[in-house]
Amino acid sequence: MYIYVLDTDGKPLMPTRRAGRVRRMLRDGQAIVASHTPFTVRLTYDTTHYVQRVTLGVDAGTAHVGLSASTATRELYAAEVELRTDIVEKLSTRREARRARRGKRSVRYRAPRFDNRRKPKGWLAPSVRQKVASHVRLIEGVTKILPVTDVVIEVAQFDMQRIKNPDIAGTEYQQGPQLDFLNFREYVLWRDGHECQCCHGKSKDRVLNVHHIESRKTGGDSPDNLVTLCETCHKAYHAGEVKLNLKRNFQSLRDAAMMNTMRMEVLQHTERALEPSVDVRHTYGYITKNTRIRAGLQKSHAVDALCIAGHPAARQADTVFALHQLRRHNRKVMKANILPGGRWKKNQSPREIKGFRLYDMVRCGDGRAAYVHGRRSTGFFMVKTPDGKTVSNSVRCKDLKLVRHNNAYMFNQTKRPGAIPPTNEFVGFLAQLS
Repeated sequence: MYIYVLDTDGKPLMPTRRAGRVRRMLRDGQAIVASHTPFTVRLTYDTTHYVQRVTLGVDAGTAHVGLSASTATRELYAAEVELRTDIVEKLSTRREARRARRGKRSVRYRAPRFDNRRKPKGWLAPSVRQKVASHVRLIEGVTKILPVTDVVIEVAQFDMQRIKNPDIAGTEYQQGPQLDFLNFREYVLWRDGHECQCCHGKSKDRVLNVHHIESRKTGGDSPDNLVTLCETCHKAYHAGEVKLNLKRNFQSLRDAAMMNTMRMEVLQHTERALEPSVDVRHTYGYITKNTRIRAGLQKSHAVDALCIAGHPAARQADTVFALHQLRRHNRKVMKANILPGGRWKKNQSPREIKGFRLYDMVRCGDGRAAYVHGRRSTGFFMVKTPDGKTVSNSVRCKDLKLVRHNNAYMFNQTKRPGAIPPTNEFVGFLAQLS
């Protein structure tokens, strides 16, 4: 297990595995704790700034990100990050609430005050912008604890029409299946033969509706997400009286479309965020796959990042940091439903209760690291371990010690199969420091 080291100015030095020496330096005041996740110390005395060439490989993705910082001989940092995937749903919920407030409710008309409906140059959808910002923030986090000199990011470009139809060619790219139809509803009815796909005409109902297989809020109005139902079956389905047993091959291409949009944005934003001395370049997935197969390595996001960095023969780190991205705070101020008497009920809880925030990292009485998942004004909290196991549903806040406030990531460590265990148990080491 590596311990990351910073100089007196906060610039990263090469990490160390000598936990005993670091413990003595902390005891003698030669170093102070800069961060617990990952564990980083900052020296209090001047030292030489000798560093090696460190390359950071980034396996970019829409749901998971792999990170690996390594030299030519050893891997210094390995992490797998699970990104948030609820941005689209939450934005759709907010849009529904705003439309209901502006259109369906009996409120006075308010003329628009600003003419700001034009999208600026370089505009990105909020969901894509959040993914790009997360990648840049993760890369910056590694450069703050390691002297990274090169950043290699894997990008991907998908031909989504070829994914749907592998035999497509030539002018077929401009002549899609909806070429001769007025709208997607007319196309879906024709595709299904103007027949209910639930009862196949047994209900004798001639009124046909177009039903969303997945919610319109997240699935959209793509023809692949629509199916023909008669009005009888449609009402019965929403009433919970029948179940649809559809065998349609519904393939969502949202992730592929998002990667096409964000692939170059991640590169450009990373170049602007890092210092000019850091070389940022890109590679492609087929190169990563070929490198991993030739090296005989198992498939994982962290291993792919190691291959992206160009050091598949380096000694792998014995542990992989697992990060789960979280929201910092609930921005919804009021409940959507109005209470009797026209009263609104608050939806937000206080940002801090007894000095603790939601998803704060704490240390329990037995030395285990945990996260706050629920808080009560009485001072009794629910805490869970980083892997999701409940430590206690009602523990006193006085029995918890704050390690760090919520930084939008839940931090865990997993040992690699067959990896050499560290000479000092890291969890015990942190417990002694606390």
